[in-house]
Order: sequence, then C-alpha cells, then structure tokens
Amino acid sequence: MNPLIRQLVSPLLLAFVLDGADVAAAAKKAAPPRAEPAKPAAPAGDKLAIGYLAQQREYLPPLASFLSTATDAGVQGARLGIADDNTTGAFTLQQFELKETVIGADGDPAAAFKALRADGLRHILIDLPTEAAAALAALPEAADTLLYNVADSADELRGGRCAPNLLHLVPSRAMRADALAQYLAKKRWTKLFLAAGTTPQDALYAVAVKRAAPRFGLKIVEEKPWEHRFDERRTPESEVPVFSQGSDYDVMVVADENGNFGDLLSYRTWSPRPVAGTQGLVPTAWHPTLEHWGAIQLQSRFREQAKRWMTETDYAAWLAVRAIGEAAARTKSVDFGRIREYLLSDAFALAGFKGVPLSFRRWDGQLRQPVLLAAERSLVAVAPIEGFLHPRNELDTLGYDQPETLCKSPH
Repeated sequence: MNPLIRQLVSPLLLAFVLDGADVAAAAKKAAPPRAEPAKPAAPAGDKLAIGYLAQQREYLPPLASFLSTATDAGVQGARLGIADDNTTGAFTLQQFELKETVIGADGDPAAAFKALRADGLRHILIDLPTEAAAALAALPEAADTLLYNVADSADELRGGRCAPNLLHLVPSRAMRADALAQYLAKKRWTKLFLAAGTTPQDALYAVAVKRAAPRFGLKIVEEKPWEHRFDERRTPESEVPVFSQGSDYDVMVVADENGNFGDLLSYRTWSPRPVAGTQGLVPTAWHPTLEHWGAIQLQSRFREQAKRWMTETDYAAWLAVRAIGEAAARTKSVDFGRIREYLLSDAFALAGFKGVPLSFRRWDGQLRQPVLLAAERSLVAVAPIEGFLHPRNELDTLGYDQPETLCKSPH
C-alpha cells in the first residue's frame, strides 16, 4: 500500500483493509477451478484388422559389397498404408490396424495363415513364394478371405493357377515385358539379344520377353544362357565381349532376377548397345526417381518412416492397404462382403501417384497400373507408351488381356 495512505488511514481501518485483502487473496487461491462442461465421448467407430504374412528369404550376397538388401521390404509399406487409412478413418469413424506375422525360411505358411484366420482376419497381405501363395488360396479356410499378393510376379498365379480370392498388387512378368517391348518398339529398336540366367525365375522372365516381342513387332535375333564364372583369369572385361559377339542386335535384354550377372553387362558388350530387362533399363512398379503426380510426397513420407527408399514390394503393400481403406471409406462399412464387392466393381478407383486411377481386373485379380521404365538415376518412360491403344482401358495393353487369359476362376 502507498505510504501516504498508511499515514492517513487509522491503524484499525488499515488492519481491516489489509485483512480483507488477505482473505480475498486466500479465497481466490483456495477456490477450486471452474468445472468445464463434460464433452460427449467420441464414437468408437468400426475397426478392421489387416494381416501381413511374410516368409523370410535366404538372400544371396549382393554382387557388389556396397549394395544392401531391404530385409523389411513390404511390411514398411503396409505400415504407412495403415497410417494413411487411419488419417481418413478419423473422419469416417473407422479404425485400422496391422497384424504382422513373419515366419522363418523353413516355417509353415499354412499354419501361420490359419492362426490369422482364427483371430478373425479376412484381409491378409502375403509375401510368399509362388507355391505357398497358390496353396494358401486353395485352403478351405481361405474361401471367405481375400489374399493380397504384394511380391510375386508369377504369371501362373494370374493364369492357370489363379484363384477368386487372390488379388495381385505387384505387376506380373508379362506386364513388365510388355512395358519394355512397347518402349523398344517406339524407339524402333526391334532386334533383341536375350541373355538369360540359369535360375527358374530367369527362365520365366525370358518366357515373358519371348511372348512380348512379337506382340509389339520385335524380334529376338539371338538367345544365350549366361553360364560364366569369374576368377583371376576370367573377368567381366574378358567374358562379356565374347558372350555378346555374333548377331547384329539393337538391345541386349537380360533375364537375371537375382542379380547374378546382369549389372556386369553394360559398357562391356562387344558392340555399343544398351542393356534392358532385369538390369539396365528396368520395368518396375515403383522407383526412387518417380516424382510426378505427387509421388514425391509419398517418397518423402516413406523415407521419414523407414529411413530408406521405397521398394516396389513396399509400394504394392501400401497399395493393398490403401485399397482396403478406400473401399471401407466409400462403402462406409468394414463388412468383408461389401468391401470385396466394391473392390472388384467398376466403381473402384485407387489413387496410386501414377497419374491414372488403378483398378482390379475381374478376369485374373491383377491390379491395373502403369509400369515405370527406369535407369538407376533416371525415370525414362512410363508404360503404356503413347500410341498403344485398347478398346476399353489402355492399361490392359500390359499383361494378359481378358480374351487371352488362362484363368478359369474369374473374380
């Protein structure tokens, strides 16, 4: 209090004023905070669990010591898809969760699948070898389930061994070969030298190339298996020129899915010719160089989460989870039957950062999607290439079209 006031006010009155101030201050300090009106609890919403079943693989040592293999490819994409689904689900009152199961190289995929089914899961992403995927689709427990293949490009899973409960998010070998053939036809590089490895997967890739070549006016003028081994006397510089001598060709197309020799061919061939296929100019579902159509946003979010680049298996898993979330949002339901019906309907359209809507083919369960043609640090083209037309959907110029499908169990 001001000293002048203290002199003018009587001691008794001053005590009264000070006591009153103290009481008021004490009362203000002791008063409980004003109770806020209770907010109504937010509705819990619908919940949908999605399974992820993968089998560990015995990765071969990389051709170069500085290369590394993403051992968590696929599941990281699924996790990002769940996060995106839940972002939308905050508005649609839907919740999504991922249940991950990874079995050893000698594990039993069927037992792991049955365990997921026993937990009530009916949407299950699978990263399994061809035989295991076909076996799961044939199980009685899988009859009312959707399996989403995110890693296997086998044409037989879309053909003679297809199943109505099996969908494919990764491009088939036929789609990849057709994409490459379209680009080579556009460039008028029509004469091909096919160099194939000795693994069963290499043989299947070579079959896809041999199917695609005549479809787009190309000719395989020479085909050789790669059977060379390197030591101190036999080096890539000495072996590749001898291997590539012979016919006059425009492009060397490589079938080497495990990366055993394909990276050694560029700049070592007898004639100055480009390399394409599993190495060189590669047809792929996804690539770090894709930045068009908002893809850089997906690339950035994935790198922030996984601390590495997104692989095409990651992309396929992300697509699978997003397809389920999109169907749930559009149907306003997590009911299995309604989601399945919508996924396979003409109304379904999925945004995949590739410039066009993606959808499933009813005749083989394959997701229609553009295929990128990319070099190590450059996106060269995107197929379908301009000029290759189709009466219904230009994406159906890639892979087996409905009139030529071998699938006897349409979706």
